[in-house]
Amino acid sequence: MEQFNAIISGNTPVLVDFFATWCGPCKMMGPILQQLKTELGENIRIIKIDVDKNPAIAQHYQVRSVPTLKIFQNGQVKWSGSGVMQADQIASIVRKVTSQK
Repeated sequence: MEQFNAIISGNTPVLVDFFATWCGPCKMMGPILQQLKTELGENIRIIKIDVDKNPAIAQHYQVRSVPTLKIFQNGQVKWSGSGVMQADQIASIVRKVTSQK
């Protein structure tokens, strides 16, 4: 949990993909997040948290279903959503909630 807190505490926005290995829609998010990283580059950090291996983190952030995406900046949750989303949708949300152009 300490390492996770250190990652989300920076000024660079962090998109956290809370997933499970058994979750079909979660598997669909892999290529979408790759596309998002290509589009946003250094303007975002993307990490994946397996809810089965990290139940304390998932519980702390009230992850009730997978996939759940949360955007953190400076240690605060800026946005949260569940389900499969397209890269352009996520990019638009990232720009809006983190005031990036």
